[in-house]
Amino acid sequence: MASLGEQLKAFSEKTKADMATVVRKTALSLGESMVLMSPVDTGRFRGNWQYGADAINTSTGGADDKSGRTSLNRIQAGIRGWKPGQTIYITNSLVYGPRLEAGWSKQAPAGFVRVSVANYQQYIADAIASVK
Repeated sequence: MASLGEQLKAFSEKTKADMATVVRKTALSLGESMVLMSPVDTGRFRGNWQYGADAINTSTGGADDKSGRTSLNRIQAGIRGWKPGQTIYITNSLVYGPRLEAGWSKQAPAGFVRVSVANYQQYIADAIASVK
């Protein structure tokens, strides 16, 4: 079985799809999932998701945002500026993040990052389908 990278390369060559668009759409879907699945009490955690290109953004100065819209806008703006070859990081550096991921909060199920990452291949498939 071909690796995921080999499958994407073959698809790109076969369809001449814009792979940069596939990467952007996939990253946005992943970020959206993590933000919207994040637990919400005051909105501080949901408002602190950050985008980084080639470096992890460790900022924790995001405003409280129960809806997640500010984080989603920040991630979307970063992804628009992404250049092929750069590594995309979507992070939340608040110190209690690992506890939330492990189920510490009653506002959301444990594993919001793990669930999002587990759906990564579906996000790629959806992005590829959207550029056909």
